[in-house]
Amino acid sequence: MTTPKLLNRLTFRQLQVFRAVHERQSYSRAAEALGLTQPAVSAQIRQLEQALGQPLFRYAGRTLHILPAADALAASARAIFGQVARLQMSLSDLDGTISGELNLAAVSTAQYVVPHLLARFRAHYPNVQIRLRVCNRAQALERLAEQRDDLVIMARVPRDEDLVFMPILDNEMIPVVWPGHPLLAAHRPTLEDLARHYLLMREPGSGVRGALEELAAEQDVALSHAIEMGTNEAVKQGVMAQLGVAVLPRLAVRLELEAGLLSRLDLPGFPLRHSWCTVYHRERFPTPVTELFLRFVRDHLNELQAHFSADPAPLPSHDVACLPEAAN
Repeated sequence: MTTPKLLNRLTFRQLQVFRAVHERQSYSRAAEALGLTQPAVSAQIRQLEQALGQPLFRYAGRTLHILPAADALAASARAIFGQVARLQMSLSDLDGTISGELNLAAVSTAQYVVPHLLARFRAHYPNVQIRLRVCNRAQALERLAEQRDDLVIMARVPRDEDLVFMPILDNEMIPVVWPGHPLLAAHRPTLEDLARHYLLMREPGSGVRGALEELAAEQDVALSHAIEMGTNEAVKQGVMAQLGVAVLPRLAVRLELEAGLLSRLDLPGFPLRHSWCTVYHRERFPTPVTELFLRFVRDHLNELQAHFSADPAPLPSHDVACLPEAAN
């Protein structure tokens, strides 16, 4: 097929639908993400395959197989949409506004930090539409592999030359108990002493759980008395209710520690430290808005680190009311 003929038959809508199917490896999930029916998605893909003269996907039972032509088209589609985003950014610069989308995924421990970054970023760039998805480490790794987001914010970044990352803040994980717990009066307690109690832990795939299990394996400590809970907030409330003890991010419990609702336990090997990082796959070219956000984070790292290293206190005002602009 000649290039002019292909250009005349391709549409941005077809590429948008294709990208959703390719990233999610499912017609039905792509339809849900785009707000379309599954037949509408199938029709767009069929028209695209006719324009290209090659099949892109093939179902075997309920499994969607991605064919070589689809991978080749995916690389071109990323470049095309990246150029469109840059055009939008350039036009926004010309009329004095910066607009676009920023899609983030953050592990649950980072939810205590990321909103502070987003508030300051939005104060400078109010026309950027922000979406934040909070997930556990296993889900973050899956989203990173599938390149669903502009950036993933997580700790313990996998060793992979195809990942580009930037450390932003230390994530300290500390043992916590309720005030008056007998371990607070013990002489030089250890992780083994902590593990004799009911230990409240996140689900498998959680970053905090993984870090704790690694330390326990190094010290040959069995974590035999675990009670699994689905969120850090549930774990924190469980410790305050004297259901068990836990290891949690310091930023998740600093208000409760300050108020005397929880107590920090000093154990050998703690605090566990891993840096939260912004991460993206090298093949997913950063959009102009993503590049702007990364530059903004770099410029404000010192302010952020100073705030979260100090005792709990409100951040300085950014002088922007959290109200939508009135319609003209």
